[in-house]
Formats: sequence, structure tokens, C-alpha cells
Amino acid sequence: MLPLDKKDIIHDFGKYVSAGKVSFYNKYGMDFVMGRREGPWLHDIDGEKRLFNCHSNGGVFNLGHRSAEITETLRSALDDLDIGNHHLISAERATLAKQLANTLPGDLNVTIFSVGGGEAVDLALKIAMGHTGRKRIVSAKGGYHGHTGLAIAVGDAQYRNPFGLDNADHIQVPFNDEQALADALTSDVAAVILETVPATLGMVIPDPGYLKTVRELCDKNGSLLIMDEVQSGLGRTGTLWAFESYGITPDMVIMGKGLSGGIYPIAATVIREPLDAIFKKEPFIHISTFGGAELGCRVASKVLEISSEASFLDAVNDRAIQIRQSLERLQEKYPKFFVGIRQKGLMIGLELRDIYAGPALTKAAYDHDILMIYANNDKRICQFLPPLTITAEEVDWIMVQLDQAMDKARKLRIALKISEKTKSFFRKHSQGK
Repeated sequence: MLPLDKKDIIHDFGKYVSAGKVSFYNKYGMDFVMGRREGPWLHDIDGEKRLFNCHSNGGVFNLGHRSAEITETLRSALDDLDIGNHHLISAERATLAKQLANTLPGDLNVTIFSVGGGEAVDLALKIAMGHTGRKRIVSAKGGYHGHTGLAIAVGDAQYRNPFGLDNADHIQVPFNDEQALADALTSDVAAVILETVPATLGMVIPDPGYLKTVRELCDKNGSLLIMDEVQSGLGRTGTLWAFESYGITPDMVIMGKGLSGGIYPIAATVIREPLDAIFKKEPFIHISTFGGAELGCRVASKVLEISSEASFLDAVNDRAIQIRQSLERLQEKYPKFFVGIRQKGLMIGLELRDIYAGPALTKAAYDHDILMIYANNDKRICQFLPPLTITAEEVDWIMVQLDQAMDKARKLRIALKISEKTKSFFRKHSQGK
């Protein structure tokens, strides 16, 4: 039975789940406990505060919280489905896999299902190494592909080092640096893996022609190209798949988060048909007990149906234009604090003055009823990821709140900077003793 008192919940979470998170949120006066949720809104469990979700958990809530169409899909699926058995042939998996293939270019038409994005990335890297007979992977510095074994090895060092892990077999190069990639592509590189728009790095938009060059370099070197669309896929950038607008066809596509509809966890690795040779020979060599659960497939099928509609994508692009215009006005008002806009559709990064400004705006936005989170690998950037279902009226409301938050964040940034400098001073002098 769930505890009803908010203080009890926080106590139990700190004792049995994560003391570190509780300490962090208490420190910054953000003792929010998820309660009722609907559409773009998250309500505190005590009913005293609500947040407009402009983070969407990296795309999990692209369709908002508890979408009526998605929840009804799951309810009806429960009438005749359960998780299913991954050993057996499944109509639900076949239907969803065919649906995915029909949205993707070329021969990207074989799907292997997973529970989460990290697992899907692990599989893609295993396939790349197995298919090419090579062992090295190239990824982007500051990128993020998950916390599982192979996925963490191609991500940022801060997620590996605390666990004593290394990535000796892998190489990281700056995103958008064609020459650095060319230099890294030696004869033992199995694949290049990139997020189409690296979110944790701070919503870095690919330079014109960059991804086409990446594709050409991979082809020349005999390396595979894996595009991680866990956050950028399913309409987030204004096209169903973000790589579409860059004129490339990858060898593999990773998808997750939004595929769940925020209701049932599911992810997928879609591969070109020639890469399926491993599984044609050994069809039971890779399994995922809960990956592609039949309930999840039914949900994901509905998500894909909604997200691929032309009217849905048109609305995403209309809201993107409206938000851009509003953000430009805020940038004119706060030019020293809000210094740039990184945007592809509704995948947006607010580029701020320095590393203190991102945390400051995160806190100030929270105080003004908006959930936004700074990019962990570039704290100058605040991620701005509203639900793809956001309305014009909701955009107007957000911008009023964001204006007030920007004003507050400018002052909070100074306090954070002074605090950090003070801590640095005492650390330095205590070490000197």
C-alpha cells in the first residue's frame, strides 16, 4: 500500500531508493513528488503545485501524460494479450515491425525489440562487431547512449569512471568535426554511432552536409552507421525520423522512449536486411524476455500511427515556428543571459551565458511551474522539450512563465557562481594544509 503522507514518501524514497536524489532536491527546494498527471501537466502528490512538462523525459511523453488514445489502447489490449513469449512467433511483433519498416527508407526492415534504449544500443553494437569482424566503435564526445554495458562504453566518461569501466576499444571525436572522424576511421572500426541531435550534449544541431559526409566516410571505410533516435525520433524534429531531413540512410536505427507512449516500455533496433545474417543462422542467439512485449507492441503501434500522420507533423512544425519567434523575443530582452537558440522542430536547446546559468534556469523555471532540465554534458544549455501535442495557447502561457523565470535565473546564476567559487577556494586551501 502506498504511503499517503508526502513526508513519508520522501523519507522512504531516500532510505530505500536514492538518498542522493532526496538530498539534491531538498537542497534546492524542489521536493516534488509525482502525483496526478494528465496531458502536459504533472501534479505534486499533495496537490499544491503543478508543472508544465517541457522536458518530456527525453521524449517519453511526446504525446503528453496518459494520452487518452494510448491508455485506451492498453486497456483494450489487456482484454486478450499479456507479455507473450519471445521464443514464439507473434502477430503483435510482426504487425509493429512491418509498420516500422514502412516508415523507414531502403532495406531497413528487420526489427529486434528491447525493453529500453540502452539494451537496443547494446544489440546494435553487437551486430556491428559481429557483422564486420571488427571491435572498435566511434562515437561523439559528450554523447549519451544509455547506461548498459556496451552503451555506456561509447558514452561520456563521467558515466563510466565511477564504476571503474573503460572504453579502450572505442574512440570518441567531437560532433560536427568531419576531419576528426576521418582520422578515427581506421581499418578496425566496426561502426560509428551518433545521436542525430545529441540531447545530453546540449541539442547540438548537425552542420549542413555533416551527416552525409559521415555516411560517405563509413562507406569508404567499410564501417556501419548507427543513428540513435531514442530522443530525436517519432516526430520530435518535425519529421518522423530526424535523419530524414539530412538525406541519409543509416545501417541501423535505435528507437525507444516515445515509442512507449509514456505507458508501456518498449524499444527497438531496426537493421538493414543484410545484417540479419547472424540471426538467420542462429535465430535464438539474442533474446530479450520482456523486449517487444505484446502489450507494448500494441501501444507502440498506436504511437506510430499517431506520430506519422501528416497533420500531426504539420502541427509540430507550426508550434516550432511559434516557439522560435517567442524565444527570439526573449533573447532580445535578455541578450547577456540567453545567448542562443538550438532548434530542430521541437527539439530545442536554450544556450545560456555559462555553466551556472543552466542550473539557475532549471530552478527558476521550476519555481514558475515549468519542468526544464539543463543538459548534463553542457550545463550552459537548458533542454526545452515540450510535448509534441502542445497547443498555441499553451505556448503563449509558457513564454510568459519563461520570461519571469529568465529574470529570476539571472540573479540566481550570480549566487550559484559565488557559491561555487567559495567552495573552490576552501577546497584549494584545505588541500594546501
